[in-house]
Amino acid sequence: MAQNSSLSILILLSLLSLSYANQNYEDALRKSILFFEGQRSGKLPPDQRLHWRSDSAVLDGHTIGKDLTGGYYDAGDNIKFGFPMAFTVTLLSWSVIDFGRTMGRELPNALKAVRWGTDYLLKATAEVPRVMYVQVGDPYSDHNCWERPEDMDTLRSVYAIDRNHPGSDVAGETAAALAAASIVFRSRDRAYSRLLLGRAVKVFKFADKHRGAYSSSLKRAVCPFYCDNNGYQDELLWAAAWLHKATRRREYREYIVKNEVILRAGDTINEFGWDNKHAGINILISKEVLMGKADDLKNFKNNADGFICSVMPGVAHSEVQYSPASSTLLKKLAKRQVDYILGDNPLRMSYMVGYGPRYPQRIHHRGSSLPSVHVHPAHIGCKAGSRYFLSPNPNPNKLVGAVVGGPNVTDAFPDSRPYFQESEPTTYINAPLVGLLAYFSAHH
Repeated sequence: MAQNSSLSILILLSLLSLSYANQNYEDALRKSILFFEGQRSGKLPPDQRLHWRSDSAVLDGHTIGKDLTGGYYDAGDNIKFGFPMAFTVTLLSWSVIDFGRTMGRELPNALKAVRWGTDYLLKATAEVPRVMYVQVGDPYSDHNCWERPEDMDTLRSVYAIDRNHPGSDVAGETAAALAAASIVFRSRDRAYSRLLLGRAVKVFKFADKHRGAYSSSLKRAVCPFYCDNNGYQDELLWAAAWLHKATRRREYREYIVKNEVILRAGDTINEFGWDNKHAGINILISKEVLMGKADDLKNFKNNADGFICSVMPGVAHSEVQYSPASSTLLKKLAKRQVDYILGDNPLRMSYMVGYGPRYPQRIHHRGSSLPSVHVHPAHIGCKAGSRYFLSPNPNPNKLVGAVVGGPNVTDAFPDSRPYFQESEPTTYINAPLVGLLAYFSAHH
């Protein structure tokens, strides 16, 4: 490492050696995957394990004569936003691809979580390139109510993109999700894998040919909820990278090389999430470079190094070269972050519901905070749920495995439903954590 940062790294290493408790990563892994069953939309399968949930939104799509049932509610509301859902599937698939071998008995459940998402994405993309359905549910109608998904009487409007109303961001992410999932199922269900890959190819062509941000096309329906603030260019490269990994076709490699500058591969990479894919693109492609197969893609490795340096405490310059000791440091840093989530923090609170002796009790989640239909079969109307939202009582239904937004910068956590930024769980928080927990469950 750079000499001027050696002291801070020694301090960091000493801090990282301190741990309040040994974490049970296997238990956390099981619960992190179980969470997705609580987010399911549509008719639930016989092996549903969170029994306080029931069938919901079973008529999605019927207003336009389509079957758009299934998929996931993204967070504590009852909307099916295609953009974060596709990112969730991509990250779940990546977790299985890289760490599935360390998931043990939880691998079948992880595969079910991926497939619940891809089955829906296949429905949503069945008419590409003519049209692609990217959202079900009016967000303003939904956010005006606090009701169980099983009781929904809000507008289930269907939103779509087409050649005249492009959405390269949501289409690109969906192509990435389908391509990544095709790798997951390649050795497990060849026919399904081929279906996923064939659809990924079609969706990517659609995304690339009709360029534009879905925020511009759909505007009020997606903003400010999942407005694409980072542009659609990163999703096109992200999709091409996954298609190259899934197919090994030269055309996708050439696309990446040709569009590296045009699609701004080296843009801001100090974050990675449903909106900004730059870090993921560079890390995914840099594997090719590290394996000695892609010298013409070395800029992506340099970008990946820059990203890693940007998130390491005490490292201020991206030109720092890594040593074997730094590899260990990176693993310790990742472990420290996971341990913080699981309870090694100033509040001694796990931010995963159902894990550890202390965890959030009042998460911002409609289904969790309202009595289940099994306990209270009568319909709870739109505004009738407000008293549960404002109640100081713990949620009656435990959404096991849900990881909330977490504490603020001062390590304070209100554990209160109205503080949605801190107390709301999302599928795209859990998805990358699945892979991390799988790794640490096998590498204590």
